Amino acid sequence: MSEPSSNRMTPRYYTYVLVSECDGHLYIGFTSSLKKRVKEHNRGKVRSTKSRRPLSLVYFEEYDDKTSGRKREIFLKSGQGRLFLKSKLEELGIGRRNVNSVNRAVSPAEGGSASGGKTVVP
Repeated sequence: MSEPSSNRMTPRYYTYVLVSECDGHLYIGFTSSLKKRVKEHNRGKVRSTKSRRPLSLVYFEEYDDKTSGRKREIFLKSGQGRLFLKSKLEELGIGRRNVNSVNRAVSPAEGGSASGGKTVVP
């Protein structure tokens, strides 16, 4: 997993999806520092995922502005958004039963739409 390296001054925002390797549950979040946030999840620093470790980053979208990223997070947490994620992850062969085979994050550039966000393939 890698965040795009750039010298630009524009902040980047990420909507991301983690999957628990112990029970297959998904966690959807938003951050301005993707690597740091995933590490926090896996170190037990996030109460909502502490008991579900280890977690793997399986999907993310990149945004130029905070508002768009937050809106996308809210959508992905909705019923329609969860259906979208379920379909996308199934297309990519990532499901509850084979979560231990996850070894890299995927972005919408591998077959999806970021709904206005810039997609990044790690």
